[in-house]
Amino acid sequence: MNPKRVVITGLGAVTPIGNTVAEYWEGLSKGVSGAAPITRFDASKFKTRFACEVKNFDVKLYIEHKEARKMDLFQHYAIAVAEQAIQDAGFDLQSLDKRRVGVIWGSGIGGLRSLQMEVVDFAKGDGTPRFNPFFIPKMIADLAPGHISIKYGFLGPNYTTVSACASANNAIIDAFNYIRWGKANVILTGGSEAAVTEAGIGGFNANKALSERNDSPETASRPYDKDRDGFVLGEGGACLILEEYEHAKKRGAKIYAEVVGAGFSSDAYHITAPHPEGLGVIYCMQDALDDAGITPDKIDYINTHGTSTPIGDPQEIKAIQEVFGEYAYKLNISSTKSMTGHLLGATGAVEALACILAIQHQVVPPTINLFELDEVLDPKLNFTPNKAQERKITYALSNDFGFGGHNTTIIFKKFEE
Repeated sequence: MNPKRVVITGLGAVTPIGNTVAEYWEGLSKGVSGAAPITRFDASKFKTRFACEVKNFDVKLYIEHKEARKMDLFQHYAIAVAEQAIQDAGFDLQSLDKRRVGVIWGSGIGGLRSLQMEVVDFAKGDGTPRFNPFFIPKMIADLAPGHISIKYGFLGPNYTTVSACASANNAIIDAFNYIRWGKANVILTGGSEAAVTEAGIGGFNANKALSERNDSPETASRPYDKDRDGFVLGEGGACLILEEYEHAKKRGAKIYAEVVGAGFSSDAYHITAPHPEGLGVIYCMQDALDDAGITPDKIDYINTHGTSTPIGDPQEIKAIQEVFGEYAYKLNISSTKSMTGHLLGATGAVEALACILAIQHQVVPPTINLFELDEVLDPKLNFTPNKAQERKITYALSNDFGFGGHNTTIIFKKFEE
């Protein structure tokens, strides 16, 4: 069987730096930080009192109030970005073969806010079990694609991938594989997360993963900087519509980019720490290049996992230098988590979108807050510090890794007939 070409025909975004794709790109290209003091709860007693929250999101634009009450915030974000992407793709939903349309979504945690609220309410009570009848549907991660498929009647593959911070990348890769092997014509994919809660902040504080730069939230996410002290928790989501090329061509769809390769691997090393030699990341990138049928010198831009953690950042760069050799000095490298924070299971979706928009605009978004490069990193590498850079971009590579040693790489290409 000859694999089919897979293109991207629709996009949607709700992020800490913009609630549409256009707003998101404006924030990325201008180097805007989405970090600010937490508004969702009183964080005054927490070690970290800031996050990259979504601002001014109006769920009523996408979901009726009565239905929205039955859902968790991560599901609101999923439905919102899916609707944006569907409208962007210009589908005639009446003529679309919905048996051949699927939804494959990524979420590492799911309805953490709903879980926390129900447990807290129970603990405060007299022991009588009074739980919301929508508690379980609000909590479980698979209900994000479930709600999307129900809303539009999509009858194809429908599930959620859960691999911590690699979840959305896993979802996109699965969608890519389903389409290229002829199992679907169209798949809505991406991810959403809403973990800015007491449990989310407290839990990551407990394992010392979060920045505690409370006096300057906007500069707290600083990948590759010598004074980085952890990641900044973010929230939101993004949707990519993947479509089989001939199907897209037949309906006259606009095409943003093409998905051409993907790789998976496991570190098989530690539940939270990366492999010290970056072996899993090396294998993952090599597999993606092989899958795309290209050599390393074809890649123009790498959107790194780059979380702003002391241990994680250098290991990924070591792996990049191992795979790309001397050509690594000709690459643009950047971490858009410096602006959006870390969206956990949704991070692969917003970063895939960053790669696609970089290809579209031929501009590399920056790594902001890079004041002084960590001395363990090679200063000859181009980390795209603090300002966006124009360059020719034909291929862009996106890395995302998750607790448990999960590694994912996706390669996007500028579309050509």
